[in-house]
Amino acid sequence: MADHIFEYDHVEEEDGSTLFGESIPWRGLADELAELHYLHGASFIKQLKLITYYGDFHLVEGETEIFSTGGERSEDYENLLNAARKAVEHGYRVFILPNPKGFRTADFIFERKGVYKMFDLKTIHGKSSVMNRLLESVGQTNHVVLNIATNYSPRLLAKDVQFYFEANKDAREVLIIKGSKALSVSRKFVEGKDYIKMFMKRYQK
Repeated sequence: MADHIFEYDHVEEEDGSTLFGESIPWRGLADELAELHYLHGASFIKQLKLITYYGDFHLVEGETEIFSTGGERSEDYENLLNAARKAVEHGYRVFILPNPKGFRTADFIFERKGVYKMFDLKTIHGKSSVMNRLLESVGQTNHVVLNIATNYSPRLLAKDVQFYFEANKDAREVLIIKGSKALSVSRKFVEGKDYIKMFMKRYQK
């Protein structure tokens, strides 16, 4: 669909879903992804919905809720696919984003129960510093998914996430996935009472 010119406007249905009617020309996936850097709030979410609707995504072969525009031969594709599969296990529909030349973009758009978010992926192997990997995402998106593929100290993980929120005032969420467990950490959680204690309790249960 990205090879054609579409015109769209959003129409809210009773169930909260969004359809698009005729209004503004579709500029191509790369340009629409670049536009995300200039949008905030409701306009940003509308743009995410637009991208998933018109972005020429196809269902990845052998998967049920993972969509891609191609790039299956890219060096990082298997890492992205593995993380996407884990996200699907936790109820998300996942759109793997391409990596256009000329600007930085995140790795995924996640959708669950009509809520759209854009996530950057950081997979943690060995003794990789979570704090440094999180800081790499600054400027790409305010939501990060951490795929923990190693034995990482829960207390150190909690402190690293806390430092990330302190260093990045725009950060909104860190979604931590380890095996069959998922923990969403928000700024409100980090700034709440007994954060380290509560984090470890939730992460280790």
